[in-house]
Amino acid sequence: MVDFKIAENYGMDDLLKIMELLRAPGGCPWDRTQTHRSIRDNMLEEAYEAADAIDRMDMENLREELGDVLLQVVFHASMAQEAGQFTFGGVVDGICKKLVYRHPHVFGTVEARDPDGALSAWDAQKREEKGQRTAADTLDSVARALPALTRAAKLQSKAAKAGFDWRDAAPAMDKLSEELEEFRTAVREGSNIEEELDDLLFAAVKAGRFAGVDGETALQKACEKFIRRFRRVEQLAAAPLDKLNVPALEELWARAKEEEA
Repeated sequence: MVDFKIAENYGMDDLLKIMELLRAPGGCPWDRTQTHRSIRDNMLEEAYEAADAIDRMDMENLREELGDVLLQVVFHASMAQEAGQFTFGGVVDGICKKLVYRHPHVFGTVEARDPDGALSAWDAQKREEKGQRTAADTLDSVARALPALTRAAKLQSKAAKAGFDWRDAAPAMDKLSEELEEFRTAVREGSNIEEELDDLLFAAVKAGRFAGVDGETALQKACEKFIRRFRRVEQLAAAPLDKLNVPALEELWARAKEEEA
């Protein structure tokens, strides 16, 4: 047994101590063998689960999921401390300094009369802090681990702030049609299919931005709609789906779609 006092309520120091004990000799065999890379996807998964709780406005679940996100922060900080790289205290110190520095309209003399002004002040401070001298530098700073549609939207938004964008939606819609035809041609000819598909998806994100629709959100809704309609198709089918021909499946899908209208 480790030397730890069971309590009714715990605080931040307790969480740090628990992680220290889990990673120590005699602690948890699984926790002791983890690395930054081995639990990388855990961080992403926990963040997505917290986002899901927000989408469902489930505050009790959000409380739990935020705890899971915090655990990942503590886990990585603990491993870094063991390697003599940084500590959890250093993480806290760093974010506090960042918040003060990037809010000159609160802690300094810069004025920000509305949310757009505050965001502009933040962006300016961030560019200065990161040494981003060109618009391309700001694009290159967008995390590559982001979901592709989200990353595409962020890249396009930053490019637009630098003046690299169309003035209205019409050219974006034309570009989407153009990329669709090029994708059709690539599939027909059996060449450059992946490249033409990525151009098509990027163009779709651009068209969505001009229409005020976030591509990542839209695709998530499409996924939920597909699950819902697929479930209804199964319910309507008189036989297993793999026993039905394509026309029969299309008819069932049309019925499921009509029921939602």
